[in-house]
Amino acid sequence: MEMKIAVLGGTGLVGSQVVKLLGEHGHDAEPLSPSNGVDLLTGDGLDEGLKGADVVVNLTNSPTFDEKSPAFFQQTMDTMLAAAHRQGVGHAVILSIVGVDQVPALDYYKAKVLQEDVLKAGPIPWSIVRATQFFEFVKSVLSWTSDETTVRLPATPVQPVASADIARAVARVSAGEPLRGVRNVGGPEVFTLDELGRIALQAQGDPRQVVVDPAAGMFAAVPGSVLTAPADAVLATTTFREWLTTQK
Repeated sequence: MEMKIAVLGGTGLVGSQVVKLLGEHGHDAEPLSPSNGVDLLTGDGLDEGLKGADVVVNLTNSPTFDEKSPAFFQQTMDTMLAAAHRQGVGHAVILSIVGVDQVPALDYYKAKVLQEDVLKAGPIPWSIVRATQFFEFVKSVLSWTSDETTVRLPATPVQPVASADIARAVARVSAGEPLRGVRNVGGPEVFTLDELGRIALQAQGDPRQVVVDPAAGMFAAVPGSVLTAPADAVLATTTFREWLTTQK
């Protein structure tokens, strides 16, 4: 059955892939972003964009990862849910993070928990897709705590996944019945973050050394293995090394 699916953040890394996948499966997938007149903070263009939509998918992200991020998610979710309710949208989907509710020391993770809670308390039947860390973000993670000779990383266990595999999971959930629950998605392999860093640097021909530093970077605040996929997760098949060969 063809559905009209509005994808907020539909021009971003995951959103653009979700729009393409939904289109290939016969759905009318509309990317909504500031580039086509939809502003989720103010609500400008949102009612028009959601007119006739069966589903709204929110893949927008806070411009910062600090203490300002909760206000962004509160405002954008309130705006989206109010407009979706006015337009009779029957299903709202967001993308969140595996283990997000178990890392209270991180402002951004607290903000994403708030986003989930606003969705659950809202008037629209809902689904949450929680993903592990993206392969695409490994380079940024390395850059946070590096200098000319060394990259410092904690030995935090992670189970990263390709954005293409996350997009497939989001598209599948968006085209289905509301879960009123969480679908966890992870990659096929668990690494410590320092090990992942070494593999990435070697693939790029980068001679810098990775040093284990339990206090380095954002993921230093993560307890235990909460960022790895839980037992009920859907595991993707693309490995990190396979993905790296496509990035050259």
